[in-house]
Amino acid sequence: METRALRYFLAVAQAGHMTRAAEQLGIQQPPLSVQIKALERQLGMTLFRRHPRGVALTEAGLAFQAEARRLLDDMAAMRERMARLARGEAGRVAVGFTSSAAAHRFVPQALRAFRRSHPDVELQISENNAAELTEALAAGRLHAGLLRMPVAQPPGLVFETLLREPMRAALPIDHPLAASPTEQAALPLAALCAEPLILVRRAGAPGLYAELLSLAHARGLRPQVVAEVERMMTNLNLVAAGVGLSVVPASMAGVHAHAIAYLPLADAAALDAPLTLVSRADEDNLPARHFTALLREMAAQPEEVPTAEVPVPPPAPAPRGRTTPLATRKAAR
Repeated sequence: METRALRYFLAVAQAGHMTRAAEQLGIQQPPLSVQIKALERQLGMTLFRRHPRGVALTEAGLAFQAEARRLLDDMAAMRERMARLARGEAGRVAVGFTSSAAAHRFVPQALRAFRRSHPDVELQISENNAAELTEALAAGRLHAGLLRMPVAQPPGLVFETLLREPMRAALPIDHPLAASPTEQAALPLAALCAEPLILVRRAGAPGLYAELLSLAHARGLRPQVVAEVERMMTNLNLVAAGVGLSVVPASMAGVHAHAIAYLPLADAAALDAPLTLVSRADEDNLPARHFTALLREMAAQPEEVPTAEVPVPPPAPAPRGRTTPLATRKAAR
Protein backbone atom coordinates (compact mmCIF):
# COMPACT_ATOMS: atom_id res chain seq x y z
CA MET A 1 0.00 0.00 0.00
CA GLU A 2 1.49 3.31 -1.09
CA THR A 3 1.42 6.42 1.06
CA ARG A 4 -0.02 8.26 -1.94
CA ALA A 5 -3.18 6.13 -1.71
CA LEU A 6 -3.49 7.04 1.99
CA ARG A 7 -3.13 10.74 1.22
CA TYR A 8 -5.72 10.53 -1.54
CA PHE A 9 -8.14 8.71 0.75
CA LEU A 10 -7.75 11.28 3.56
CA ALA A 11 -8.23 14.16 1.12
CA VAL A 12 -11.52 12.67 -0.14
CA ALA A 13 -12.67 11.93 3.41
CA GLN A 14 -12.01 15.53 4.45
CA ALA A 15 -13.54 17.16 1.36
CA GLY A 16 -16.52 14.78 1.19
CA HIS A 17 -16.40 15.16 -2.59
CA MET A 18 -14.25 13.55 -5.30
CA THR A 19 -13.99 16.60 -7.53
CA ARG A 20 -13.13 19.03 -4.72
CA ALA A 21 -10.56 16.59 -3.35
CA ALA A 22 -8.99 16.22 -6.81
CA GLU A 23 -8.71 20.02 -7.10
CA GLN A 24 -7.00 20.22 -3.68
CA LEU A 25 -4.58 17.46 -4.67
CA GLY A 26 -3.87 19.03 -8.06
CA ILE A 27 -4.97 16.02 -10.09
CA GLN A 28 -7.92 15.07 -12.28
CA GLN A 29 -11.07 13.56 -10.74
CA PRO A 30 -11.14 10.29 -12.80
CA PRO A 31 -7.64 9.12 -11.72
CA LEU A 32 -8.55 9.91 -8.11
CA SER A 33 -11.72 7.79 -8.32
CA VAL A 34 -9.67 4.96 -9.82
CA GLN A 35 -7.17 5.17 -6.92
CA ILE A 36 -9.96 5.07 -4.29
CA LYS A 37 -11.64 2.05 -5.93
CA ALA A 38 -8.28 0.26 -6.14
CA LEU A 39 -7.71 0.94 -2.42
CA GLU A 40 -11.15 -0.46 -1.57
CA ARG A 41 -10.43 -3.62 -3.61
CA GLN A 42 -7.05 -3.99 -1.89
CA LEU A 43 -8.64 -3.71 1.56
CA GLY A 44 -11.71 -5.78 0.66
CA MET A 45 -14.11 -3.20 2.08
CA THR A 46 -16.19 -0.22 0.99
CA LEU A 47 -14.75 3.03 2.37
CA PHE A 48 -17.25 5.53 0.97
CA ARG A 49 -20.97 5.68 0.37
CA ARG A 50 -21.57 7.55 -2.88
CA HIS A 51 -24.49 9.96 -3.08
CA PRO A 52 -25.47 12.77 -5.49
CA ARG A 53 -23.78 15.51 -3.44
CA GLY A 54 -20.53 13.68 -2.86
CA VAL A 55 -19.30 10.85 -0.66
CA ALA A 56 -19.49 9.90 3.04
CA LEU A 57 -17.36 7.54 5.06
CA THR A 58 -18.74 4.12 5.94
CA GLU A 59 -18.11 2.57 9.37
CA ALA A 60 -15.11 0.78 7.85
CA GLY A 61 -14.02 4.05 6.28
CA LEU A 62 -14.08 5.82 9.67
CA ALA A 63 -11.89 3.10 11.19
CA PHE A 64 -9.51 3.23 8.24
CA GLN A 65 -9.34 7.03 8.47
CA ALA A 66 -7.88 6.83 12.00
CA GLU A 67 -5.35 4.19 10.90
CA ALA A 68 -4.35 6.15 7.80
CA ARG A 69 -3.74 9.31 9.83
CA ARG A 70 -1.65 7.38 12.35
CA LEU A 71 0.45 5.76 9.61
CA LEU A 72 1.11 9.05 7.82
CA ASP A 73 1.93 10.79 11.11
CA ASP A 74 4.32 7.98 12.03
CA MET A 75 6.01 8.19 8.65
CA ALA A 76 6.35 11.97 8.93
CA ALA A 77 7.87 11.57 12.38
CA MET A 78 10.25 8.90 11.04
CA ARG A 79 11.34 11.18 8.20
CA GLU A 80 12.01 13.95 10.71
CA ARG A 81 14.03 11.60 12.93
CA MET A 82 16.08 10.42 9.95
CA ALA A 83 16.63 14.01 8.85
CA ARG A 84 17.88 14.91 12.32
CA LEU A 85 20.17 11.90 12.26
CA ALA A 86 21.46 12.99 8.87
CA ARG A 87 22.20 16.44 10.29
CA GLY A 88 23.92 14.96 13.36
CA GLU A 89 21.29 16.39 15.73
CA ALA A 90 20.32 13.00 17.18
CA GLY A 91 21.99 9.67 17.77
CA ARG A 92 24.64 8.37 20.15
CA VAL A 93 28.26 9.20 20.93
CA ALA A 94 30.34 6.85 23.10
CA VAL A 95 33.28 8.66 24.71
CA GLY A 96 35.97 7.22 26.98
CA PHE A 97 38.38 8.98 29.35
CA THR A 98 41.34 8.16 31.48
CA SER A 99 40.94 9.38 35.06
CA SER A 100 43.73 11.93 34.66
CA ALA A 101 42.22 13.30 31.44
CA ALA A 102 38.81 13.63 33.09
CA ALA A 103 40.43 15.65 35.90
CA HIS A 104 41.30 18.46 33.47
CA ARG A 105 38.66 21.20 33.61
CA PHE A 106 38.57 21.30 29.81
CA VAL A 107 36.79 17.93 29.73
CA PRO A 108 33.63 18.78 31.75
CA GLN A 109 33.47 22.14 29.98
CA ALA A 110 33.51 20.38 26.61
CA LEU A 111 30.87 17.88 27.70
CA ARG A 112 28.57 20.65 28.91
CA ALA A 113 29.05 22.58 25.68
CA PHE A 114 28.21 19.52 23.59
CA ARG A 115 25.10 18.76 25.64
CA ARG A 116 23.93 22.34 25.13
CA SER A 117 24.51 22.28 21.38
CA HIS A 118 23.23 18.70 20.85
CA PRO A 119 20.58 18.09 23.56
CA ASP A 120 19.05 15.12 21.72
CA VAL A 121 22.31 13.20 21.26
CA GLU A 122 22.84 10.44 23.82
CA LEU A 123 26.31 10.85 25.34
CA GLN A 124 27.65 7.58 26.75
CA ILE A 125 30.68 8.09 29.02
CA SER A 126 33.10 5.47 30.33
CA GLU A 127 36.47 5.46 32.08
CA ASN A 128 39.45 3.21 31.44
CA ASN A 129 43.21 3.30 31.03
CA ALA A 130 44.87 4.50 27.83
CA ALA A 131 45.60 1.00 26.49
CA GLU A 132 42.02 -0.22 26.90
CA LEU A 133 40.54 3.01 25.49
CA THR A 134 42.73 2.69 22.40
CA GLU A 135 41.67 -0.94 21.96
CA ALA A 136 37.98 -0.01 22.31
CA LEU A 137 38.33 2.72 19.68
CA ALA A 138 40.09 0.40 17.26
CA ALA A 139 37.34 -2.22 17.79
CA GLY A 140 34.58 0.35 17.18
CA ARG A 141 33.15 0.26 20.70
CA LEU A 142 33.97 3.95 21.25
CA HIS A 143 33.67 6.95 18.96
CA ALA A 144 36.23 9.14 20.75
CA GLY A 145 38.66 9.01 23.65
CA LEU A 146 40.55 11.52 25.78
CA LEU A 147 43.81 10.34 27.32
CA ARG A 148 47.24 11.62 28.13
CA MET A 149 49.98 9.93 26.08
CA PRO A 150 49.17 7.12 23.64
CA VAL A 151 50.41 3.64 24.47
CA ALA A 152 50.04 2.49 20.87
CA GLN A 153 48.82 4.00 17.63
CA PRO A 154 46.88 1.37 15.66
CA PRO A 155 46.12 2.11 12.00
CA GLY A 156 42.81 3.82 11.43
CA LEU A 157 42.99 5.97 14.57
CA VAL A 158 43.87 9.67 14.70
CA PHE A 159 45.79 11.07 17.69
CA GLU A 160 45.67 14.86 18.25
CA THR A 161 47.22 16.83 21.10
CA LEU A 162 44.62 19.33 22.25
CA LEU A 163 46.40 20.88 25.27
CA ARG A 164 49.54 20.53 27.36
CA GLU A 165 50.12 21.15 31.06
CA PRO A 166 53.05 20.75 33.50
CA MET A 167 53.53 17.81 35.84
CA ARG A 168 53.47 18.12 39.63
CA ALA A 169 55.08 16.02 42.33
CA ALA A 170 52.53 14.58 44.79
CA LEU A 171 53.83 14.06 48.34
CA PRO A 172 52.23 13.05 51.63
CA ILE A 173 51.42 16.32 53.33
CA ASP A 174 53.61 15.48 56.32
CA HIS A 175 56.63 14.49 54.19
CA PRO A 176 59.84 16.44 54.99
CA LEU A 177 60.12 17.59 51.35
CA ALA A 178 56.65 19.11 51.61
CA ALA A 179 57.72 21.30 54.54
CA SER A 180 59.54 23.74 52.27
CA PRO A 181 59.85 27.39 53.37
CA THR A 182 58.28 28.27 50.05
CA GLU A 183 55.26 26.21 49.06
CA GLN A 184 56.06 26.71 45.39
CA ALA A 185 59.70 25.60 45.70
CA ALA A 186 60.49 23.29 42.77
CA LEU A 187 61.40 19.73 43.68
CA PRO A 188 64.62 18.49 42.00
CA LEU A 189 64.38 15.25 40.05
CA ALA A 190 67.19 13.74 42.14
CA ALA A 191 65.22 14.36 45.35
CA LEU A 192 62.12 12.77 43.82
CA CYS A 193 64.00 9.67 42.63
CA ALA A 194 65.55 9.19 46.06
CA GLU A 195 62.08 8.59 47.51
CA PRO A 196 59.77 5.57 47.06
CA LEU A 197 57.69 6.18 43.94
CA ILE A 198 54.20 5.02 42.97
CA LEU A 199 53.60 4.85 39.21
CA VAL A 200 50.84 3.72 36.89
CA ARG A 201 51.64 0.38 35.27
CA ARG A 202 53.55 0.89 32.06
CA ALA A 203 51.30 -1.57 30.24
CA GLY A 204 48.29 0.67 30.86
CA ALA A 205 49.73 4.18 30.64
CA PRO A 206 53.42 4.11 29.87
CA GLY A 207 53.76 7.50 28.22
CA LEU A 208 53.99 9.95 31.12
CA TYR A 209 56.04 7.69 33.34
CA ALA A 210 58.24 6.44 30.50
CA GLU A 211 59.42 10.02 30.05
CA LEU A 212 60.04 10.37 33.79
CA LEU A 213 62.06 7.15 33.97
CA SER A 214 63.93 7.93 30.76
CA LEU A 215 64.92 11.38 32.02
CA ALA A 216 66.01 9.94 35.36
CA HIS A 217 68.15 7.23 33.77
CA ALA A 218 69.73 9.76 31.39
CA ARG A 219 70.91 11.67 34.47
CA GLY A 220 72.27 8.59 36.18
CA LEU A 221 69.42 8.38 38.67
CA ARG A 222 67.79 5.15 39.80
CA PRO A 223 64.15 5.73 40.75
CA GLN A 224 62.80 3.57 43.58
CA VAL A 225 59.48 2.30 42.23
CA VAL A 226 57.70 0.62 45.15
CA ALA A 227 54.26 0.18 43.54
CA GLU A 228 52.63 0.12 40.11
CA VAL A 229 48.86 0.63 39.94
CA GLU A 230 46.15 0.54 37.27
CA ARG A 231 44.78 4.08 37.62
CA MET A 232 46.25 7.48 38.34
CA MET A 233 43.63 8.07 41.02
CA THR A 234 44.87 4.92 42.77
CA ASN A 235 48.40 6.22 43.03
CA LEU A 236 47.08 9.42 44.64
CA ASN A 237 45.14 7.31 47.12
CA LEU A 238 48.41 5.57 48.03
CA VAL A 239 50.26 8.89 48.27
CA ALA A 240 47.57 10.12 50.66
CA ALA A 241 48.12 6.95 52.70
CA GLY A 242 51.85 7.73 52.96
CA VAL A 243 53.08 4.81 50.82
CA GLY A 244 55.27 7.00 48.62
CA LEU A 245 55.48 9.90 46.16
CA SER A 246 54.15 10.22 42.64
CA VAL A 247 53.99 12.57 39.68
CA VAL A 248 50.66 13.69 38.16
CA PRO A 249 49.39 16.33 35.70
CA ALA A 250 48.93 19.74 37.28
CA SER A 251 45.16 19.60 36.78
CA MET A 252 44.98 16.79 39.37
CA ALA A 253 46.50 18.97 42.07
CA GLY A 254 43.93 19.37 44.79
CA VAL A 255 42.84 15.72 44.96
CA HIS A 256 43.02 14.71 48.64
CA ALA A 257 44.19 18.22 49.47
CA HIS A 258 43.97 17.38 53.18
CA ALA A 259 46.59 14.65 52.79
CA ILE A 260 48.71 15.50 49.72
CA ALA A 261 51.04 18.39 48.93
CA TYR A 262 51.68 19.22 45.27
CA LEU A 263 55.00 20.78 44.29
CA PRO A 264 56.27 21.92 40.89
CA LEU A 265 59.16 19.96 39.42
CA ALA A 266 62.51 21.55 38.68
CA ASP A 267 62.47 19.69 35.35
CA ALA A 268 58.99 20.84 34.36
CA ALA A 269 60.18 21.85 30.89
CA ALA A 270 61.22 18.26 30.17
CA LEU A 271 58.11 16.71 31.73
CA ASP A 272 54.66 17.80 30.65
CA ALA A 273 51.31 16.11 30.24
CA PRO A 274 49.37 16.35 26.97
CA LEU A 275 45.62 15.99 26.65
CA THR A 276 45.17 13.77 23.59
CA LEU A 277 42.02 13.29 21.53
CA VAL A 278 41.73 9.89 19.84
CA SER A 279 39.17 9.34 17.08
CA ARG A 280 38.57 7.06 14.13
CA ALA A 281 39.81 8.26 10.74
CA ASP A 282 36.81 6.80 8.89
CA GLU A 283 34.19 7.84 11.45
CA ASP A 284 30.72 7.79 9.83
CA ASN A 285 28.82 8.82 12.97
CA LEU A 286 27.93 12.47 12.34
CA PRO A 287 27.27 13.37 16.02
CA ALA A 288 30.70 11.90 16.87
CA ARG A 289 32.29 14.08 14.20
CA HIS A 290 30.47 17.10 15.64
CA PHE A 291 31.79 16.16 19.11
CA THR A 292 35.44 15.94 18.01
CA ALA A 293 35.11 19.14 15.97
CA LEU A 294 33.78 20.95 19.06
CA LEU A 295 36.74 19.73 21.13
CA ARG A 296 39.22 20.98 18.53
CA GLU A 297 37.45 24.34 18.35
CA MET A 298 37.39 24.79 22.13
CA ALA A 299 41.03 23.73 22.52
CA ALA A 300 42.09 26.29 19.91
CA GLN A 301 40.48 29.15 21.82
CA PRO A 302 42.68 31.12 24.21
CA GLU A 303 41.96 30.33 27.83
CA GLU A 304 39.74 32.94 29.46
CA VAL A 305 41.35 34.88 32.27
CA PRO A 306 38.80 36.03 34.86
CA THR A 307 38.73 39.78 35.31
CA ALA A 308 38.79 41.02 38.91
CA GLU A 309 36.06 43.41 39.85
CA VAL A 310 37.27 46.94 40.38
CA PRO A 311 35.41 48.54 43.30
CA VAL A 312 33.74 51.82 42.52
CA PRO A 313 35.12 54.48 44.88
CA PRO A 314 32.58 56.57 46.80
CA PRO A 315 32.09 60.11 45.56
CA ALA A 316 34.63 62.54 46.97
CA PRO A 317 33.24 65.02 49.52
CA ALA A 318 32.80 68.55 48.29
CA PRO A 319 35.54 71.00 49.41
CA ARG A 320 34.65 73.12 52.39
CA GLY A 321 33.34 76.56 51.66
CA ARG A 322 31.92 75.58 48.25
CA THR A 323 28.29 76.62 47.70
CA THR A 324 25.88 73.71 47.05
CA PRO A 325 23.96 74.20 43.77
CA LEU A 326 20.39 75.44 44.11
CA ALA A 327 18.87 72.32 42.48
CA THR A 328 20.61 70.08 45.02
CA ARG A 329 19.42 72.22 47.95
CA LYS A 330 15.83 72.02 46.69
CA ALA A 331 16.01 68.26 46.28
CA ALA A 332 17.29 67.88 49.83
CA ARG A 333 14.37 69.77 51.34
